[in-house]
Amino acid sequence: MPDLFDHAADEARQEQAPLAERLRPRSLDQVVGQQKLVGPDAPLRVLIEKDQLPSMILWGPPGSGKTTLARVIAQHTYAKFRALSAVLSGVKELREVVEAAKNDFKFSRKKTLVFIDEIHRFNKAQQDALLPHLEAGTITLIGATTENPSFEVIGPLLSRARVFVLEPLTEGDLKELVSRAEAAMGSKLDPDAAELLLEFAAGDARRLLNTFEIASNLASPETSIDLKTVEQAAQRKTLLYDKSGDEHYNLISSFIKSMRNSDPDAAVYYLARMYEAGEDPLYLARRMVIFASEDVGLGDPQALQVAIAAMQAYDFVGRPEGWIPLSHCAIYLALAPKDNSSYSAYKNAKAEIEHSGPLPSPLHLRNAPTKLMKELGYGKHYRYAHDDPTAKEAMDCLPEKLKGKKFFFPKE
Repeated sequence: MPDLFDHAADEARQEQAPLAERLRPRSLDQVVGQQKLVGPDAPLRVLIEKDQLPSMILWGPPGSGKTTLARVIAQHTYAKFRALSAVLSGVKELREVVEAAKNDFKFSRKKTLVFIDEIHRFNKAQQDALLPHLEAGTITLIGATTENPSFEVIGPLLSRARVFVLEPLTEGDLKELVSRAEAAMGSKLDPDAAELLLEFAAGDARRLLNTFEIASNLASPETSIDLKTVEQAAQRKTLLYDKSGDEHYNLISSFIKSMRNSDPDAAVYYLARMYEAGEDPLYLARRMVIFASEDVGLGDPQALQVAIAAMQAYDFVGRPEGWIPLSHCAIYLALAPKDNSSYSAYKNAKAEIEHSGPLPSPLHLRNAPTKLMKELGYGKHYRYAHDDPTAKEAMDCLPEKLKGKKFFFPKE
């Protein structure tokens, strides 16, 4: 029986645990995201609250809450909860868990939930070993995987388990986690630092919280967490080209804007200024490749090929004559007709993604190479446009919430 020393040790461990562990939800109402599964009247929530859980596979990207959900289930069920890691465990450990489950049911009539993290790492024989115990009802399985179960989990096991799909956390979900982290750590993020942290997290709660904790420990207690501190914590620079000196940025900006303004004289002047000052010629070539697609774009699709050829030509020729293909390209781009509609289309799409989050693509556009994916409706009602002239009008390709949305606006 635990004594006061055990209790004190548990409290000390909890205080020293990583932030992600300290903020791990203890109830369904504390879970962030995955409302399609655990929101009010959602299917998994109903099964949890009725304590009528089937064996299941939780399939989702890292940091989407698979382990958290398994632990919350353990808090809401009357069953015993035992956890295994497929990385560290094998058939021997599984047999020990099954034996303990039999004893638990024999003496207390309690079922046993067995959580297997990274179940896709179990080989076929190890997965086969689960089957008789699921069939007999000795254990209820909760498997977690980042890999498609259709390819990584054997068919007989899939037929005995329900697959629940977890989505990456949305920007709103991550902002809620940031608020909880700020309260727990007593730290506050600057707006630009928060924006970088959300971008770096990319839907992964664990990555967000771990990075926030490091940034909070790096920051001064008297100040908020700024952009530089988050960069240090994430080991990511916001600037793609980190060469010091205002003149460098002034000249490259003038070079690009001169080409955009169709001024070949100014474009070649700024090119020569940088080239002769010792600027990396391949950096200049890369900027022109970007310009050829961003600013010239559909106005002259050939421009991108010219820019790529100039970059390759410099790489082949080198100094001192390497300026010749670069000058050729800069003047070509300055004189070319400009059309940034493809560039703007992507920016419009990106803005929509930031606003509405990662909406699921329509089921009829998804490939369905396995039975499970077909049962989930993947590929149903898809029309092959090469053979079906009505496909374009009959099939929507954007997510359901974006039907009719336009991102690309061609120029005259």
